[in-house]
Amino acid sequence: MSKITAAMVKELRDLTGVGMMDAKRALVEVEGELQKAIDLLREKGMAKAGKKNDRIAAEGLANVAINGNTAAIVEINSETDFVAKNELFQNLVKEVATLIAANKPATMEEAMAIKTEKGTIETDLIEAQTVIGEKISFRRFEVVEKEDNAAFGGYLHMGGKIAVLVTLEGTTDEEAAKDVAMHVAAINPRYVTKDEVSAEELEHEKKVLTEQALNEGKPANIVEKMVMGRMNKFLAEVCLVDQPFVKDPDMTVEKFVASKGGTVKGFVRFEVGEGIEKREEDFAAEVASQMK
Repeated sequence: MSKITAAMVKELRDLTGVGMMDAKRALVEVEGELQKAIDLLREKGMAKAGKKNDRIAAEGLANVAINGNTAAIVEINSETDFVAKNELFQNLVKEVATLIAANKPATMEEAMAIKTEKGTIETDLIEAQTVIGEKISFRRFEVVEKEDNAAFGGYLHMGGKIAVLVTLEGTTDEEAAKDVAMHVAAINPRYVTKDEVSAEELEHEKKVLTEQALNEGKPANIVEKMVMGRMNKFLAEVCLVDQPFVKDPDMTVEKFVASKGGTVKGFVRFEVGEGIEKREEDFAAEVASQMK
């Protein structure tokens, strides 16, 4: 008989919507064959029509945990914003962030296997999904490390709808790092410095700005100067160090950090649900489907 793993149980639960123990019993009965387990649950009338696997988990929370010279930022998703206000879910997200910072996994597979008080991160997620009754997914994480003469700054906006982790070098001023993290949460820069912008993106932006200037009917010698000025403005908009600091717009972020004796090494910004296509629900159609 094949070993029944937590991952197998979770997959069956996602596909059928049944409870964890029902899924496990079905897998044991059919010796771990997924399709046979699905058929068995359907035969028993236990498999639900609204399978969790085809639901979209685009809500949830992100969190930051700092453990000495290691920090972690995580995002865990739920189906509804209501669950994000659930204390069980909030504590789960905090615990996962803490465990990721302590264990420094390199992959999601390694992260899921991290031991917890009750089992592993994976089994804790399965248990939370069972209790809460919604699809819960550990979407992503990032582990960041620093030297002793550096500072981490973590910031959560709206309780974790946006999470930011900033690293400063040359200073141990954590408050300054947190201030920069707040700036990143608010302004959402794409790069730290202009050196990170690819040649392809620069060329594309230059082409677009040139066409704009030409369409304004400007002569060629003026167009070149206009494009140069607009390119500098573009870089200032997308690069963190060149942006006016939100707490003091009279100085750039670079100058603010320099006043603390440091430089910006990097940042990670997670906005919950970004990049996930949220399904537009048709309530009438949903009701009609449930009545069939």
